[in-house]
Amino acid sequence: MLANTEKDSSVELINQKEDNKSNKNKYLVEKITKNIFFISALVSVISLLLIIGFVFYKGLTPFIFKGFSFVEFLTSTEWLPGSEKFGIAPMIIASILATFGALLIGVPVGILTAVFIAEVAPKKLGKIMSPAVELLAGIPSVLYGVFGLAFIVPAIQNIFNLPKGQSLLAVIIVLSVMMLPTIITVSETAIRAVPKAYKEGSLALGASKIETIFKVILPAAKSGILAAVVLGVGRALGETMAVILVAGNSPVIPTSVMDSVRPLTTNIALEMGYAFGTHQEMLFATGVVLFTFILILNLVLSKLSKGAE
Repeated sequence: MLANTEKDSSVELINQKEDNKSNKNKYLVEKITKNIFFISALVSVISLLLIIGFVFYKGLTPFIFKGFSFVEFLTSTEWLPGSEKFGIAPMIIASILATFGALLIGVPVGILTAVFIAEVAPKKLGKIMSPAVELLAGIPSVLYGVFGLAFIVPAIQNIFNLPKGQSLLAVIIVLSVMMLPTIITVSETAIRAVPKAYKEGSLALGASKIETIFKVILPAAKSGILAAVVLGVGRALGETMAVILVAGNSPVIPTSVMDSVRPLTTNIALEMGYAFGTHQEMLFATGVVLFTFILILNLVLSKLSKGAE
């Protein structure tokens, strides 16, 4: 009997040691996993800080050490690197007009398409359209530019009888199309996230389906829809390759939608390859202005999202 007790104690001790070893292994794996997560987050943050720091250092150097006026840089209309004249007012205006124009077209179309997919379309059609929209998001931006150059630019040239179809209007149309996948996908997700009880309650009170969509579902999903709009604006404001092909790239203030334009992004992309010295630094300064626009955009999104909750 004593032998059995000792044997049981020995087995229990072995099991306890195995449990302790297993727990130690679990804690070790958990610690390693946490460190991997921490290192990954640290790499992301450091990369972001390095990029921001480098761009701001290069971009602000002419104004801090070389006596250039930042106000004149923002307000001057002449961009003549050979004459040391650097004014990006035409680029700022072109970027704002192109983005605003794309918003006027892309946002209504995108939101209404999302409503159609999520609430109106038959399930079979919705299952076809959603992947199609996602596929549209995966098309490289340069292909949008090629499409605009081959189809939109000649159409504008022929319809309005212009010598050149590369214009602000072409940029607006191309950016509108490029914004659609982002706006549709995020808006659709936000609409589908609205509780079904909202819809059922509205219909039970006698509202029609369209009234329910516009007076109940869309207001309930407005936070997500605002996020979709701002993400779309970010896509439009930061687009480069497609815009280069259809903008005409003239550094002048546009007086109509038929004029050639040069937005901020294309100004950097066109000249950075051969720029050096002050010219290169001024292109980095253009990047600082573009980064500031994006930052303001994100702050606006944060305020609007908090107000919509």
